[in-house]
Amino acid sequence: MTNGKYPLLAREGWAHIVIILAAAALAHYFAGASWAIPLWVIAVFVVQFFRDPPRKLTVVPHGLVAPADGKVIALGETFDPYLKRQSRRISIFMNVFNVHSNRIPVDGKVMERWYSQGAFLNAALDKASEHNERNALWIRTDGGEDIVVVQVAGLIARRILCYVEAGQRVTAGQRYGFIRFGSRVDVYLPLNSRFEAALGDKTCAVSDVIAVLEK
Repeated sequence: MTNGKYPLLAREGWAHIVIILAAAALAHYFAGASWAIPLWVIAVFVVQFFRDPPRKLTVVPHGLVAPADGKVIALGETFDPYLKRQSRRISIFMNVFNVHSNRIPVDGKVMERWYSQGAFLNAALDKASEHNERNALWIRTDGGEDIVVVQVAGLIARRILCYVEAGQRVTAGQRYGFIRFGSRVDVYLPLNSRFEAALGDKTCAVSDVIAVLEK
């Protein structure tokens, strides 16, 4: 959800954080600081990777908020392989320093969910949308527009987590998933949509509006 209390560190990372902090502390205690420094560096990286700060939802009529932090690496018209239609697509690449909590871009109902196994190519490559492991949600907005949001695994990502299913009601800004260690999110939009983000823009999930559905 967009409001309420946040753990600040994503629950998906709690076990990883505890393990690396314990390992660093034990190495420091038994072997000394010089031996423990690499583990402390790794611990800092793991903690920053799993951060999950609260965000304030930006509300714009018929607007879609960014589903992820990252960089816009693709904009344009393409074929939507899920709804079998021509569409407009915006792709956001998340590097290992971005927040990896994924958010719902618009109010609506989840009509279908698709999971596809695949490769682990660099998520910045366009062919990653077709060949990498991915999880797609088809969301029908309250206005009857169809949106598809796709989590795409990256080069070192090895697990896509998604917590919503077909038939569920979802709201803009709602936390719905997580991808571990580098990835991308594609959003397929109707042709009547207008991009609000530009190629190369840095997006902030929930806070930035990336597109508007024009009637």
